[in-house]
Amino acid sequence: SRGLGRRRLAEEEPLEEEAGDDGGEEGAEEEGEHEFYALNTLLLVMVLGLCILCAYLIKKYRFYFVPESSAALCVGLVVGGIARLMTHNKEELNFISFKPELFFFMLLPPIIFEAGYTLRRKNFFRNLGTITAYAVLGTLVSTFFVGFMVFACGRAGVIDVDPHNPMEALLFGSLISAVDPVATLSIMGSPELNCDPLLYSLVFGESVLNDAVAIVLFRTFQKYYDDAVTVFDEAKVGQATLAFVGVSTGSVFIGVLTGLVCSYIFRHTRIRDYPKYEISLLFLFAYGAYAVAESIELSGIMSLFFCGIILAHYNSYNLSKTSQVTAEEIFASLATVAEAFVFMYMGMGFFTNQFTHWDPTFIVLAILFCLVGRALNTFPLSALMNAAFRKSHQQIPFRMQFVIWFAGLRGAIAFALSQNMPKRHKDSYETTTISIVVFTTVVCGGLTEPMLRYAGMKRNSNDDEDADDMPHAPAYELASLASQNPNDDDTQRRRLTYYLGVHGAWRDLDDNYLKPLFGGQRPPILAAADDVAVVDPCASP
Repeated sequence: SRGLGRRRLAEEEPLEEEAGDDGGEEGAEEEGEHEFYALNTLLLVMVLGLCILCAYLIKKYRFYFVPESSAALCVGLVVGGIARLMTHNKEELNFISFKPELFFFMLLPPIIFEAGYTLRRKNFFRNLGTITAYAVLGTLVSTFFVGFMVFACGRAGVIDVDPHNPMEALLFGSLISAVDPVATLSIMGSPELNCDPLLYSLVFGESVLNDAVAIVLFRTFQKYYDDAVTVFDEAKVGQATLAFVGVSTGSVFIGVLTGLVCSYIFRHTRIRDYPKYEISLLFLFAYGAYAVAESIELSGIMSLFFCGIILAHYNSYNLSKTSQVTAEEIFASLATVAEAFVFMYMGMGFFTNQFTHWDPTFIVLAILFCLVGRALNTFPLSALMNAAFRKSHQQIPFRMQFVIWFAGLRGAIAFALSQNMPKRHKDSYETTTISIVVFTTVVCGGLTEPMLRYAGMKRNSNDDEDADDMPHAPAYELASLASQNPNDDDTQRRRLTYYLGVHGAWRDLDDNYLKPLFGGQRPPILAAADDVAVVDPCASP
């Protein structure tokens, strides 16, 4: 028995030593992995800080020919190029390469929500018809023009794309038609540029809605695309084109509903007594609108944008005084950091995504197709809106149309969508997309300020910031109305005009029914004017 015991102990000792060695190796691996992530995170933080400092220097010294987005993109290009030269470790390159899910679910929501929350709603809704025409009809025109031109070049053997099924080319046409709101906000939204309010409203409004439309079109075309199918069914194009109408409507509904639920809770509780919970809940509701829409395959961008508009319209009056100021600053700071990170991340992805196929012919042709496709929708649609829907003092002049055409900046959304292209020619589409993004951001973005100046689209420094300050604003009209004799015939006629039309009906519903339920401040001047519903004198019928 003693011999068996010794033998058993002798057998167990090496096993214990092997287990100890394995545990030590695992611990060393975990420690090495932790150090790897720590060092690479430090690199990203330092580069992001450099981008923020560049933005500060651009504003301080007014380097308008290098917008903040272009500077962040260039910093990312330099860092990505150095990283590619210094290391060929795939794990390290993958860590700093562009990841679509990180972009869509972490970086994009703060930017879109802040844009909707701080939107000048009057300018946006006053031009909503024109903005919708640009965003929906314009995107469709651009998508089909670019898509079929790319398909024709593929059929002719000029570029290496699918020559049998045009749905692949239409996927590319839809993603490259996405005018990026991040790039637009970063360049044209700069207060130092003092951009014309109508121009900014049209370009920014188009970029947000167009972006959502392009994503919905891309996902819809994706459902109808099949690698194995070589015979194309034309009916699929019509089905795919009509499918995004329901998605767009559902996205707006989700955003509006989420905003109203949040406003109702804030209106009928005392959560304003606890500002830290107040701001936290506001942020979670906003993020929830995006997550809900994405989870049921709707457009999170459109949902979040309209949620931000609803929250600003109703819920901002339910917040405590502390939160009213703090919330806007927090959202603005998050959006600023996210914008810088997006362009920096995209610049690094130019080198770190390890592309293998670059087609200069495809890149040049795609840039030309994008410019022509945008011209084919911008100028005809502007002429149509001027002739049919816009009053004489609201016409879009040709100089403004030219700037709108030039301001079709492509950005991270197009690049993120390109990573979901079909595998067969994915690399070619990715390299073409990132090249177009760099070209439009650096070249077109850098020329935006001179273009605005020469086209006369910059306001003078003494111009009013908002139409509310102008003598024809509704507040001015109501003040004069309230001060007049209510029995005067002229006053009665003017009062009647406020009740007429869609705008008057909406103001009456909003002021008398929705604001008492969800929040918002009824103008005291309105009560003095016997609850007259306001119609914007400058609004289109």
